[in-house]
Amino acid sequence: MGAASLLAPMTRINIDQLTEAELIDLNHRIVERLKFLQHMRAHGAMMKFSIGQRVVFDPPGQPQVKGVLVKYNRKTVTVVTDERLRWNVSPGLLRHAEPKDITPQEGNVVKLK
Repeated sequence: MGAASLLAPMTRINIDQLTEAELIDLNHRIVERLKFLQHMRAHGAMMKFSIGQRVVFDPPGQPQVKGVLVKYNRKTVTVVTDERLRWNVSPGLLRHAEPKDITPQEGNVVKLK
């Protein structure tokens, strides 16, 4: 059962009776509503992840990418990969990754001055 069936019946609009100006106005209102719904969906998907969290995603035609979520953008999130590449990714494409073992191994320690 969909959400529409739980709500009151929708009002039918006979678009054949609308003027060109009314049709244009209706179109603008529909487009704005669709943009709002898309924004809310993206925001909800973004909130499933936290800054600093390890994530993975599968770009088309490329191997799986693993990295750390570093920033929320308006429609995307920024992920910095283990290779230090920066990707802007739709949050709907991300998955949670297993925490990376950060135990220093011989040869992996860099001294800072």
